[in-house]
Amino acid sequence: LQREHPKKLQAHTMQRTIVRGGKAAANMVSSKRTYIRPAYNLAKKIMPKISDTEAAALSSGTISWDQDLFSGDLALKKLVDTYDSKLTAEEQSFLDNETEVLCEMLDQHQIEKEQNLSPEVWQFIREKKFFGMVMPKKWGGLGFSGHGHAVVIEKIGGRSPAAATTIAVPNSLGPGELLNHYGTPEQQQYYLPRLAHGIDIPCFGLTGPASGSDAASMRDEGIVVKENGVLGMRVTFSKRYITLAPVATVVGLAFKLADPNKLLTTGKEGITVALLPTQANPICPNGIPGLRTGERHNPLDIGFMNGTVQGESVFIPMSAVIGGEERCGFGWNMLMECLGEGRGISLPAGAVAAARLCTMAVGGYARVRKQFKVPIAEMEGVQEKLSNIGMYTYQVVAAQAMFDAVLANGEKPPVLSAIMKHECTEKGRKATNDGMDVMGGAGISRGPMNFLAPVYISTPVSITVEGANALTRSLIIYGQGLTRSHPHLLHMIKAIQDGDNQEGFNKELTNVIKHAFTNMGRSVTRGLAVQVVPKGNDISGYYEAQMSRLSANFAFCADVGLTMGGGIKTAEFLSGRYADILSNLYMGYSCLWYYEKNKHVEGLDKVLDMAMADHCFKIQEAIFGISSNFPIPLMGPVMRAFTFPRGREYAEASDKMRRAVSQSITNPSEVRALLSQNVFVSKDEKNRVNQISRAVSLACEADGYLAACRRAKRQPTAEEQKVIDEAEVLRELIIQVDAFDTIAGQNHKGEWMKATWTADAVEGAQQSAAQ
Repeated sequence: LQREHPKKLQAHTMQRTIVRGGKAAANMVSSKRTYIRPAYNLAKKIMPKISDTEAAALSSGTISWDQDLFSGDLALKKLVDTYDSKLTAEEQSFLDNETEVLCEMLDQHQIEKEQNLSPEVWQFIREKKFFGMVMPKKWGGLGFSGHGHAVVIEKIGGRSPAAATTIAVPNSLGPGELLNHYGTPEQQQYYLPRLAHGIDIPCFGLTGPASGSDAASMRDEGIVVKENGVLGMRVTFSKRYITLAPVATVVGLAFKLADPNKLLTTGKEGITVALLPTQANPICPNGIPGLRTGERHNPLDIGFMNGTVQGESVFIPMSAVIGGEERCGFGWNMLMECLGEGRGISLPAGAVAAARLCTMAVGGYARVRKQFKVPIAEMEGVQEKLSNIGMYTYQVVAAQAMFDAVLANGEKPPVLSAIMKHECTEKGRKATNDGMDVMGGAGISRGPMNFLAPVYISTPVSITVEGANALTRSLIIYGQGLTRSHPHLLHMIKAIQDGDNQEGFNKELTNVIKHAFTNMGRSVTRGLAVQVVPKGNDISGYYEAQMSRLSANFAFCADVGLTMGGGIKTAEFLSGRYADILSNLYMGYSCLWYYEKNKHVEGLDKVLDMAMADHCFKIQEAIFGISSNFPIPLMGPVMRAFTFPRGREYAEASDKMRRAVSQSITNPSEVRALLSQNVFVSKDEKNRVNQISRAVSLACEADGYLAACRRAKRQPTAEEQKVIDEAEVLRELIIQVDAFDTIAGQNHKGEWMKATWTADAVEGAQQSAAQ
């Protein structure tokens, strides 16, 4: 080892020294109680207190391999061996048949004009159980996995954002999951088959005027009452932004419940969830008089149903509470347990749909469209945008496949769900923005030919809902991730909140100190080790070493961040940067895992190279941002010294990387085929995506013949000319945009557009006014 890898030996020796020092420091802390009491008292002051709603969030779901990131020790082989995502035969059949039929029925341009799905589409969606995809088979649902759910939404999303949103909500945000897990037998037997078969249309009312991302601050309140011998609640509520509310037949409602007269025999006060039918049924024989739905919002003219749910002092019988009286006060726990998973599936699926569409259709358009007699795909300014599209697509596809595999493994990680929501929707937005830049005028001219504008316009919806991205990044990802996924922090906080549990605090403080010194050692030694790891032909091995180093850097910086105590929760500039590191580590490992699963795809290593360079650079910049702005003196320089003592080491993607990725998505290739999977291509030859899908290979072949003819200074053969002519016919069709005689039914050449004044009259009036 000394002869062949002296730097590795030096790093190994340094790590052992540092770890020994950390153990010695920890032992000193353990043995001297005189030092513990002041530390314990200080910790009680600075450590964050956990509220009931935070405790519910922290106890929901499970921890996945995000815990390994906080430990700074994650092996790629563990991910490859543990996780896999595949469709079942039933899911594949549904994707190839019912979903294909539905996509062919959809016309997003017409949906936007009508501001609704067509009656035929509504009926098909409901009868074919699109609303019951994740519902267990025993209740009449399809019993799909998270992956099956995701790919269906993904395929529909590239065709019609309105239809994708309509179908996604009952499968992720609707009351079906709550009923399946917590409903009474009577509620389950009545509602679940009706929801699975599309008889009932569900919505869920959580957001109100004063409670958006801060849902726990809702003003909707109810009081337990007993009227005419029936135990129930009088509730006043005002909900908004509720998807499907205008057409819903059952409304899930979250509200704060109080019991001043002590009428509850079980359950407790607190956030409660009830299911309100819009018509009387066996669960609520008298219905819910005073429940108001039907008013619509108009989210960016996309055309899906969204509106309000309101009521003043509405009587809700106890039979309407999901789970019955014993579940009163447990609504927040129920919501955190059931709805977090959908956040990591439906919204990311829409982002994957947007990115894949850009790779397939915008990449193809760039190959077909010519300026200055060359395809715009060959222009470096355009290649910069196209390479971003290819990179973003790979990143979100990899992340989606990984998260779906985590769910298939029986895990329900809320931290990874939040990362998925934020990272995928942001990258979907960036891919779509770059796609619009490439499309130019064809992207902004609305009409049936424009395949990209509907996706572009709908992107802000996914950014906003289920926790606005700005707050998801700065508050949820790291705030929840640190407390939940750090191996010792939550135990330390609990020891403090238990009261005078100095012994428990002593134990956890010792563990934290050991953990910090271990991560410091890993941070230094791996930082040295990566200096001797060449990229060579093993692109995956090279970046695995970088991720291992950066995860150790992150774990050490996270431990240093504990010195801020509860202050880290409100230092959102810093917590946002910590979230960037955690998110890019998840995305980076997902990219490596996906590559290992698909390394047979020729040219995929070029895309991986650019994607990983992007993640490494962003992690580096976030660490520099934290260390430069850390508020406790000397802690910032300490972070820098043990993470990047030699300064910045990672750079953004090179021009060579960008050129390779751009070429891979604008020419017929295995990479283009992989990243364009599941994009719906209509059988209608007048459809623009259909035309582009046929034109790419033809255009490449025709341009090859023309180049050969120029080099040989000859005319094309008859067979070559036939291909060239076919390509030109398609090219001419593809570059056209929609034009209308009138828009919105207005005659833009009406009599009112004719001038009724003369220049002389206007000038005379102006001169008179001046005098």
